[in-house]
Amino acid sequence: MLLLAPLVLAASAPGRPVAPAAADANLNKIKLPAGFTISYFAQGVKSARELAVGPDGTVYVGTKDDKVYALPDRNKDGRADEVVTIATGLNAPNGVAVRNGALYVAEINRILRYDNIAGTLRQKPKPAVVYGQLPNKDWHGYRYIAFGPDGKLYVPVGAPCNSCLPEEPIYGTINRLNPDGSGLEVFAQGVRNTVGFDWSPQDKALWFTDNGRDMLGDNLPADELNRAASAGLHFGFPYFFAGDVPDPQLSKGRSADTYQKPARKLGPHVAALGMKFYTGKQFPTQYRNQILIPEHGSWNRTSKLGYRITMVKLDASGKQATGYETFAEGWLQGQKAWGRPVCLLVLPDGSLLVSDDQNDAVYRISYKG
Repeated sequence: MLLLAPLVLAASAPGRPVAPAAADANLNKIKLPAGFTISYFAQGVKSARELAVGPDGTVYVGTKDDKVYALPDRNKDGRADEVVTIATGLNAPNGVAVRNGALYVAEINRILRYDNIAGTLRQKPKPAVVYGQLPNKDWHGYRYIAFGPDGKLYVPVGAPCNSCLPEEPIYGTINRLNPDGSGLEVFAQGVRNTVGFDWSPQDKALWFTDNGRDMLGDNLPADELNRAASAGLHFGFPYFFAGDVPDPQLSKGRSADTYQKPARKLGPHVAALGMKFYTGKQFPTQYRNQILIPEHGSWNRTSKLGYRITMVKLDASGKQATGYETFAEGWLQGQKAWGRPVCLLVLPDGSLLVSDDQNDAVYRISYKG
């Protein structure tokens, strides 16, 4: 049973005005399991999207706007000391990842690298272009990036449409490349639009969310949680969705059994995004190595669905999904949403950060028991 978590107020960063009372009242609406609390890690982070953490604990935030932010927490009190703008004028720099002291940023059309980011973030550093040949189409153009266990940088290219046969093979894929931008190759095909993936801490398989197509009604198709244990798999787009829902035009003459089935069907149109395995030690043992998924929320469903964080339970092997339940909810009140969770990040202390691109905030969920 979910219980209402007590409100924990975060102090505003230096130079920021105190958060309006309405925002604090909204935060008090979030329901979490007993023992968990939610607070503001940072506010005034416009269009906050993907999150990454550096070796010194600084959190980096990509956006769907034109900026990239840094959120240092030097005294480790669970609240950002300030909101630092690293870069401006970028093309929807949604994706961020950190490797060897460098910050990688994915715009719609290219991937940038900011070297020695911890030492230069206040100087508006000039980036190097790692890869500059990604498609420059806005539809499903937000790039989520992360370094895999193989040391390669993974980047998806979503479909340039609701459902279609893409004109170029790069669309509807998850790709990987070397940190220097060389060696781009397709890792997975038939992926309509993933804006969230992570690797199993048990067997290093890639798991990713995928958003189903629109305009097939309120309840079809379900969003997907997929598992890719190896390269070269095809997950059905644009022929089938959620494993067994055919595209009315494009599926003719094809069999759903040809393609990979989802590891778990999620809610229809929930817009499942930046999932993470919970690998920390702060939460109770039943949460460890389980998958937490922010559901950004439906935009064209008669009755809105999503606007929450769900958990997919896995068996002891970490290979089979056995359950799907709500972990945090309250961003949707009736049919009106005051926030939309986007991406998750497990901090070194085991707490969980959540970005919100509607409320322009990053929250921190912690457990005290």
